[in-house]
Amino acid sequence: QVQLAESGGGLVQAGGSLRLSCAASGGDLSRYDMGWFRQGPGQEREFIARISGSSSEKEYSVPVKGRFTISRDNAKSTVSLQMNSLTPEDTAVYYCAGVVIHAGAGWRSLYWGQGTQVTVSS
Repeated sequence: QVQLAESGGGLVQAGGSLRLSCAASGGDLSRYDMGWFRQGPGQEREFIARISGSSSEKEYSVPVKGRFTISRDNAKSTVSLQMNSLTPEDTAVYYCAGVVIHAGAGWRSLYWGQGTQVTVSS
């Protein structure tokens, strides 16, 4: 069974940076899109980034485009999210997503990590 484990969350001041990592185990996801979602306080989980299996395609949500960068290393079964210029509005639990697909009006994922908290102080 596929398992995803995030790391790298924490507390950072506004304007700072954090790098999240996600390690996949229990299956080969190298051919599938992977991504990141987040869920802020009192909000629904939202898509923020995805990357294709070959890394040739990357997509970002409007709030993070230009500040966040997604990458992956299939040899290590990892996907990362570099987050720069963080603002308090980025405070959320960040979830790694495996086998990301576009369904209906938005993005969905077959596998989820447990989530890692990112808190940005003003």
